Amino acid sequence: PAPAAAPETVTTPVERALYANGPTGRYLLDGPWLFRFDQGVGLAAGFERDPATAGWQPVSVPNAWNATDESPASFQGTVAWYRKDFRLPAAPPTTSWLVRFESVNYRSQVWLNGHPIGAHAGAFLPFELELPARFLLAGAVNRLTLMVDDRRLPTDFPPSGITGDGTPTGGWWNYGGLLREAYLERVDRVGFDAVQLLPRLGGCPTCPATVDYRVTLHNRAATAQRVALAVRYGTAAAATATGRPVLPPGGTATLTGSLRIAHPILWSPGRPYLYRASLELTAAPAAGGAYTHAGRYVLETGIRQVGVSPDGRLLLNGHPLDFRGVGLHEDSPTAGAAIGNDVRARYIAEAKDLGATVIRSHYPLHPYLEELADRMGVMLWSEIPVYSVRTADLAAIRAPAVAMLRANILANSNHPSLIVWSIANELSVKPGPAQETYIRDAVAAAHALDPTRPVGLAVAGYPAVACQAAYAPLDVIGLNDYFGWYPGPDGQIADQSLLGPYLDAARACYPRKALVVTEFGAEADRHGPVEERGTYEFQQAFVDYHLGVFATKPYLSGAVYWALEEFRVRPDWAGGNPHPNPPLHEKGLISFTGVRKPAYFDVRTAFHATRQLR
Repeated sequence: PAPAAAPETVTTPVERALYANGPTGRYLLDGPWLFRFDQGVGLAAGFERDPATAGWQPVSVPNAWNATDESPASFQGTVAWYRKDFRLPAAPPTTSWLVRFESVNYRSQVWLNGHPIGAHAGAFLPFELELPARFLLAGAVNRLTLMVDDRRLPTDFPPSGITGDGTPTGGWWNYGGLLREAYLERVDRVGFDAVQLLPRLGGCPTCPATVDYRVTLHNRAATAQRVALAVRYGTAAAATATGRPVLPPGGTATLTGSLRIAHPILWSPGRPYLYRASLELTAAPAAGGAYTHAGRYVLETGIRQVGVSPDGRLLLNGHPLDFRGVGLHEDSPTAGAAIGNDVRARYIAEAKDLGATVIRSHYPLHPYLEELADRMGVMLWSEIPVYSVRTADLAAIRAPAVAMLRANILANSNHPSLIVWSIANELSVKPGPAQETYIRDAVAAAHALDPTRPVGLAVAGYPAVACQAAYAPLDVIGLNDYFGWYPGPDGQIADQSLLGPYLDAARACYPRKALVVTEFGAEADRHGPVEERGTYEFQQAFVDYHLGVFATKPYLSGAVYWALEEFRVRPDWAGGNPHPNPPLHEKGLISFTGVRKPAYFDVRTAFHATRQLR
């Protein structure tokens, strides 16, 4: 029987998406959802039997259930439930339905009308589950139920931990819930599992370009299907180069081919030119019959070349980069990490106002923000949250970390703004066998799936660390610079005058790798003497000094201030500030309430004065 539901909570989703790139047939699951914290009912209770009023509260999705709760208990996590009651949109009888979640933190289990349909672990990247036809109720109310558990483990991304005084840690604030939107997806027999369009330039920036495509198709029908694919990139078109394969029920096939662009217009921050691309999918019963339209995938993408020169410079379209950028964490005083597109547009506008041409985050960003970066000419350093993982846990997390890297590449490689795949941040500065193996495996996986982009790693910058052979597979090394702010082990970075010699030593260690300063920053939350840590005046002097040093190092390929805006970290966060306001990370150039600090204007002047593309 159809589940009981209050009429005002039942919706019929409308075909609409919050970002442009992707398949047709996406229906935003907006409108009212219901939420409640776990009440010890148990996984087998079957929430389809609960009365609609039994403890459920209406919410909208995206939703972070602890968006304004800054308590240690909130940070440590809990278990909660979401419910969505809906009717299926009208569709042909050959339709299959999927549900897509853009980001759920962290572990989730999903039921359809009381039947378990799948589970997932990990945030910041999407996942999809099929809604089995045998469980769907045509013409009646369907109920989607999720159990979400945001209690982190030491082997999660980012991992949990405990400080010496028992305070929980975990990289940044642990917001629980459906942090990005959800969709129904309509599939007519065969759908798109993954789409990659990877451009390659010839021997010069004005030479013809080749766009390689790799498309994985999935037969959702109950019978075998023959498939054909037509790809268009601007005015260039190609039919499927690998023939017309037959997919059994539930089967997949990856089709590959290439298109030639005779006179490419190259994407760059100064001219972020985008091509309109489309993939038209047709299918026919394997037993015989005519091909008919099965699906369409559309996107805006661009042609550019990213690489590393023999003398260790990051290149865009053959020109050396010396970019200036900002770090970013998606966070809001009222919504936590469950922000909307208006906030994402503000981030891009602020970065552009600063003169920044790069944004780096510790995790993959929302597709709409990446599309804005494509359109506005902001490059992205895309990192998976393998963040400060303990050496003892590296062997256990290696395979899931590489799987997350692959998922990031498959989800985001069509964005021309994305210039580096980053595999981790601040692992041990003296890699042992486990980290060496992870670096080797991750770099190999990234190069195999996307040979058009360099692969990087961000490390904590300490003078006492010698050259590391484990970094040999990397193309780019990010150096996190807090000279003059944190003391570092044995006080070795307390003196900011050691920054220049440290950078020179790093260059001597890695003369053929691109070096980027991936973080530098100082906390600031008040006016006061320039010598006093935590004052706006100290922050101004800090950024002026560091930017001045970077300007004297022509081998650097860029520098990223950490961060653009303040965000929540953990309940006891001080960040080196003698008068902190935990849990806020106050190194941001813009306060949590949106006020631009004096250092913002110093950074803006310096960024605009820097020639970022040579």
